[in-house]
Amino acid sequence: MGEAVQIAMSADFLSAFARLPRPQQRGVRAFITKFNANPTSTGLNYERIHGARETGMRSLRIDGGYRAIVLQPATGNVHLLLWADKHDEAYAWAERHECRINRETGALQVYEPQAAPTETATPAAEEQRVGAFDGLRDRQLVRLGVPEAMLPDVRAIRGEDDLNAQQKRLPVEAYEALFLHLAGEPYEALVLEREAPESPVDPDDFGAALGRLDSQARFAIAHDQMELEAMLNAPLERWRVFLHPSQRRLAERRWNGPVRVLGGAGTGKTVVAMHRARWLARQLVRDGADGGRVLFTTWTRNLAVDIEANLRLICTPDEMAGIEVTNLDRWVRGFLQGQRYDFKVQYGRDRESWERALDLKDAGLELPDAFYRDEWEQVVLARGVATEDEYRRVSRIGRGTRLNRAARVKVWRVFEEYRALLAERGVKEVDDAYRDAASLLDAGSAELPYRSVIVDEAQDMSPQALRLLRRIVPAGPDDLFLVGDAHQRIYGRVRVVLSRCGISVVGRSRKLRLNYRTTEETRGWAAGLLHGRPVDDLDGGKDDDRIRSLTHGPAPLIQHFTSREEQADGVARYLKRLREQGVLLRSVCVVAPVKKELDALEEAFRKHELDFFRLGPDTLDDGTKEGARLATMHRVKGLEFDRVVIASVNDGFVPHRGAYAGAGDDAEREKAETKERALLYVAATRAKKELLVLSYGRRSPFLT
Repeated sequence: MGEAVQIAMSADFLSAFARLPRPQQRGVRAFITKFNANPTSTGLNYERIHGARETGMRSLRIDGGYRAIVLQPATGNVHLLLWADKHDEAYAWAERHECRINRETGALQVYEPQAAPTETATPAAEEQRVGAFDGLRDRQLVRLGVPEAMLPDVRAIRGEDDLNAQQKRLPVEAYEALFLHLAGEPYEALVLEREAPESPVDPDDFGAALGRLDSQARFAIAHDQMELEAMLNAPLERWRVFLHPSQRRLAERRWNGPVRVLGGAGTGKTVVAMHRARWLARQLVRDGADGGRVLFTTWTRNLAVDIEANLRLICTPDEMAGIEVTNLDRWVRGFLQGQRYDFKVQYGRDRESWERALDLKDAGLELPDAFYRDEWEQVVLARGVATEDEYRRVSRIGRGTRLNRAARVKVWRVFEEYRALLAERGVKEVDDAYRDAASLLDAGSAELPYRSVIVDEAQDMSPQALRLLRRIVPAGPDDLFLVGDAHQRIYGRVRVVLSRCGISVVGRSRKLRLNYRTTEETRGWAAGLLHGRPVDDLDGGKDDDRIRSLTHGPAPLIQHFTSREEQADGVARYLKRLREQGVLLRSVCVVAPVKKELDALEEAFRKHELDFFRLGPDTLDDGTKEGARLATMHRVKGLEFDRVVIASVNDGFVPHRGAYAGAGDDAEREKAETKERALLYVAATRAKKELLVLSYGRRSPFLT
């Protein structure tokens, strides 16, 4: 018996397979089983394609009318499944495409060189036309992923429109590198992000090429029949199988300490975090670690539910057994109960106790109530201040009102009284509960089983939450992996600084810059909501907005109605039109700022006999349920849909009328408004293809 056959399936093949009729899909499974057992079997009709660009191109018979395209390299025992289609279309695909190894990057690439020039021009005219990549030499272009056969095509590119026209024909890593370079990213920075092969590339060694990250962004290797079946049986969601090389480099490697990954909406931060959890769990399974686990946590309960469901789609049962997914509040509540903690955790301010404590404020200081609220949140809770002495000494940098030591003593009386009143009722605010949990861990009262902690939406974590997370896992390699984006900070007003929470990410900070979900038109509109507002990098610095989307589509539609009823009927008519066009309504989400606006929309959908499925705090987006999705702006975070309708973007809802309540100064008002703008940004960037923004009555000032 010869060497076992190694089968790799390209992303294009899996896409083509998903589009085949069910009988032909069964045929693909059957011939792959036979092919895997014996590639030379006469029953496979394994034939050379004489008109193909590649001498190794072969066809495999699915049935009388369908063929699969396979590349058989000249050496080795690797076979590459590249395409599946009707007979003539499959052969035409094979005649247009090449599949070779890039001599500079070592990546296995599938691409479609131009058959002939698309235009003719005199030499003089050609000399006057400036190419978009004239500043790069041929070898530099190849190092960016451009196949040598496509250098003439790339040299003919004059601008973004020309590049976009070549997108489907270029390897994905080449298109993305050229896209970023055209957007202003220096060549040197792009090359540094890519790991060059350690030794010269053998252009005929397809087995080695498949082991490189750039190849794994487009090819999945099936090591046995069971893996083949799993790939073909899974619904086609490419992120389950493929990661972009830049994402894989973050998720699948050893890190010597905490890691911070930034990236705007749609750049794949959560995908990276999930694959990171899977990779770590796989290492634990491989190493046979006893009791080691990965804690995957985030801020909101519903997002934790969504993440756990998606992890189950990409992890084996053994891997999933090594991952615990929960939102942080739930984890803290369970931990404190296990430690026989005597206090009930209070989420939000206890108004009665707070008002009674404010009765003790010193009139001579002439400080408004809003000052005490902000001081409590941004200094006392954020810095973990527990005593009067600590408050006298704590740094208040960033607070507009200066306080001398005597004034601090007087202010502290209010906070001390508030905590005393809560204690009488057996209650503590959540940040104080975080601090107590961290203290219990410091005292060694509990031994936790975690080897690693992964934090999604880190921008929404409070400083006390991050200090606690630092204590949950011992400092060391692969301890903390945090992903976040301050553009999406929709909870709390305190900006976190990781270094002040004991989390050093020096040398281990990365930024994702390509948006794979939202069209550039929608991304640009959403980014405009936060334009000119300072956005931090979660560690005391500034973040930039140099994010670009790879896809284009219609500009967001902004529409105004005279009443709530007219708006609801307008949304219903829009959904009916989509249904008539054959669009599945479950790919559409209708979003509103508050629940009562969803109630009005729900009533209109019933009147128009439209199916809908309402997403609550603990409701998963069940793909088997028909109908348009209904969700609040907070609930939709972490989800994505082809089309999103944001309704009731009215003044009083967006921003919410209570958003600025008690804002003590202009700085506090700006923070509150930025948070409200961020909420609209989050909702808008859930849309993959089309965005509608609707209002009635008095429209939101954010729409002007």
